[in-house]
Amino acid sequence: MNTHPPANASEYIQHHMVNWSLNLHTMTLGNGGFWTLNLDTLLFSILLGLLLAGSFYIAAKSATSAVPRRLQNLVEVLVEFANKQVSETFHGHDPLIGPLALTVFAWVFLMNAMDLFPVDLFPRIADLLHVHHLRVVPTTDLNLTFSLSISVFFLILIYSFRYKGFKGFIKEITCHPFGPYLVPINLIFKLVEELAKPISLSLRLFGNLYAGELIFILIALLPWWIQWTLGGVWAIFHILIITLQAFIFMMMTIVYLSMAHEQH
Repeated sequence: MNTHPPANASEYIQHHMVNWSLNLHTMTLGNGGFWTLNLDTLLFSILLGLLLAGSFYIAAKSATSAVPRRLQNLVEVLVEFANKQVSETFHGHDPLIGPLALTVFAWVFLMNAMDLFPVDLFPRIADLLHVHHLRVVPTTDLNLTFSLSISVFFLILIYSFRYKGFKGFIKEITCHPFGPYLVPINLIFKLVEELAKPISLSLRLFGNLYAGELIFILIALLPWWIQWTLGGVWAIFHILIITLQAFIFMMMTIVYLSMAHEQH
């Protein structure tokens, strides 16, 4: 929380909604339109990915059939949870789906969970390092959520070709749902259907986390004694949101890949 709310609320909100960016055209800090890298999004998403991979590696290396440690218990619960969702949703067998579902859920959850840190904690540390803008929640960046959803979209195409073949894939996009005599209409419907998948995946995750971050920023503008009351209540409720959004992203990924796997 912010124990010294700023006098200008508008500037405070705008400051917290600006990414630490690199203009690739001029190779200077700042927004360069299309040619921009959001360094904070890359930094925190990569660090959280490494944390996730490292934790799972340590759990796997130290796994024992005796009394398991807490980390092993946590990883086993997550693995069983992901495998259960895959077995109930994915209509087929593929060794990639389980690990993919687990990775998507855990990584998105960790990125979402960065929203639970006080809004001024990391920006103030960054300011000491002469970094004047920093956003620590990667999933509030539309570039990242679209990157995740586009990756799922390419997996959908790969699975469609893999299990249906080129002929089956072409037949699906040209003959469904209205038969072979309405190919143009079928193509339009299929195009809308396929494009809606990555768009809905990315916008749902982005919108919920962006709204959650904005509410935390607005709470930080209040007097400190109200901040701790409202902030605590909202943080508890927000735990449900960040978990639910990670779960939805995982489930929709499984469902879309299951649809691509099916022959009809």
